Amino acid sequence: MTTKPINPTDTTETGQPITPCAPLEVVPPPSRTFEMRFTSTPRGARLARRLAAVRLDAWGIPYATGPHDAVVLIVAEFTASAVQHGHVPGRDFHLRLHATPDGRTVRVEVTDTRAERHPRRPTAPEEMDGTDEAGRGLLLVSRLATRWDWHPRPDGPGKTVWAEYALLPLSWR
Repeated sequence: MTTKPINPTDTTETGQPITPCAPLEVVPPPSRTFEMRFTSTPRGARLARRLAAVRLDAWGIPYATGPHDAVVLIVAEFTASAVQHGHVPGRDFHLRLHATPDGRTVRVEVTDTRAERHPRRPTAPEEMDGTDEAGRGLLLVSRLATRWDWHPRPDGPGKTVWAEYALLPLSWR
């Protein structure tokens, strides 16, 4: 509470000084991107999968729902492939998980440092014989993801394999 000066021409006040209000801070929406490097080992792939699952749940894509399980399976396949086929001793792989601001798509990217081994488009399951040891992971990804592909790593040797999964609003609630 401020007091009025006794003399209207007196500019001194005996009350609290008036301070201007601080401008309102615009808080951006929380980031919906998760990025981290992991050791190129089975343990690193497992940790990447688990952290991706936790992050999806925090973003509102709860555990034990179709979209959550599908995206985690894509992460698991890409990280396992980075460890098994893209491993270079002493080099890590990089996981990037991003949900679009509108909440309609989740994009998974895994970058490794092996440039000479590129992912091949999977053949149809009926064309695979029981002895095929490779290609099943990308077959799963191609069935789950809206689209997927790979490109050379822009900042060094290696490649980035990516997939996008389309979320249907309220389909998991």
